[in-house]
Amino acid sequence: MIDKIKFAVVGCGHIGKRHAAMIANNPHAELLAMCDTLNKEALDLSNHPDIAFYNNLDEMLATEKNLHVVCIATPNGLHASQALKVLEHNHHVVIEKPMGLTKTECEDIIYKSLQASKQVFCVMQNRYSPPSQWLKTILQENILGEIYMVQINCYWNRDHRYYKKGNWHGTKALDGGTLFTQFSHFVDIMYWCFGDITNINSRIKDFNHHDMTEFEDSGMISFDFVQGGIGSIQFSTSVWDKNLESSMTIIGEKGTVKIGGQYMNEVEYCHIMDYEMPVLPPSNPPNDYGQYKGSAANHHFIIENVVDVLRGNSTITTNALEGLKVVDIIERIYKAAK
Repeated sequence: MIDKIKFAVVGCGHIGKRHAAMIANNPHAELLAMCDTLNKEALDLSNHPDIAFYNNLDEMLATEKNLHVVCIATPNGLHASQALKVLEHNHHVVIEKPMGLTKTECEDIIYKSLQASKQVFCVMQNRYSPPSQWLKTILQENILGEIYMVQINCYWNRDHRYYKKGNWHGTKALDGGTLFTQFSHFVDIMYWCFGDITNINSRIKDFNHHDMTEFEDSGMISFDFVQGGIGSIQFSTSVWDKNLESSMTIIGEKGTVKIGGQYMNEVEYCHIMDYEMPVLPPSNPPNDYGQYKGSAANHHFIIENVVDVLRGNSTITTNALEGLKVVDIIERIYKAAK
């Protein structure tokens, strides 16, 4: 068994720094290197003063011969090409959401990982939230019976404080769209719990982001689940000033459940035949970016899972096929848009 799993982190923004911190705090992990196109002095990496730093991924991969895993926390549009480079150097790879911006990119990653016999870990940390874990359990145990309807609402604020000129956020090539950057976590929870979708009808609009983004800020999507039942997603980043909610309502044969809060981080309603709701552990707070907030701060679970898998003690929480399916669903929603 490997004593310590040796990591590098590519992309040293807020999420990349969280990866680095979680690696540094794990007794079975070791951070060897960090990489970013910005200079080290501009990134505030004072918590990692002795870690090798590179401005070029190719140089890092050529120099750091002892790596086991590379975490990719760069803009969305770079994930696929950088993951392929890591796999070509025979390292495992952790990819922040989304895995890529097209299904084809994700297929290329899976093909290369199979050739190299390396693991691909996709970051979908909302699976670790207690309400998500609880929902998955009651569905696996068929406590709700047949599923009739699933409704997802994601209403957040993303305005000029987020979409700053010169930043990659808001660009089609590097951001990809609202569903990729803001709400892919909740598409993942839907897929994880209820499977694939078909018969997609999609309407998307850009209400007040014309001067900030190259894509939509709001949408309404309806569809059928392949396994039965109907569903819908309504989303917007046009909510004024601060996030409103991310919620999922499930209507089933034996009861109704709603997971809500700003980040699907609490059970708001549970009424199920012959069932008593258990007391769940508290959810972790959201990632705090100062003027706006994101999904749950569960990255320590991601690094723990990577370490456990590579030491032979566990299975992957979100594997490459699941990462691909989230991208595939989002891509089909956009293709169906009117």
